[in-house]
Amino acid sequence: MNPYDMVREYMTSSIPFARHAGVRIDEIGDGTARATLPESETGKNHIGTPHAGAVFTLGETASGAALGGALAPVLLESRPVAAEARISYLALAKGELVAEAKTSIPGSEALATLKSEGRVKFNVNVAITDETGTLVNEMVVAWHVRKT
Repeated sequence: MNPYDMVREYMTSSIPFARHAGVRIDEIGDGTARATLPESETGKNHIGTPHAGAVFTLGETASGAALGGALAPVLLESRPVAAEARISYLALAKGELVAEAKTSIPGSEALATLKSEGRVKFNVNVAITDETGTLVNEMVVAWHVRKT
């Protein structure tokens, strides 16, 4: 099992709310991640589209997975905290949602800063599309990470 698969397995088992919401982490790479929120009746709002809270959970989970990929070698020795998150709701979503996340700095830079300074701050940008391929949400999560 490669380090990214280990991070995916760890995150899948250690974030019960994301599991409860139905979020699946599909892929993790060096500062990248893809997560999916399948369509479900319990995840809908009063107009029959994905609930804003479920969409936010999808985006935040994908951002954390991208962070995990960037810091895979030291993730279990680190304490990441989402310090701020902004989300834009661009269009009504239809069906299954897919979140693609990417760190604002390369993983090697994040690792070097964490090693030399004991902490690092960076953003993760997330694009969420629906089953039609329409961009329905954009999200930015500011992460603060320190060594434990």
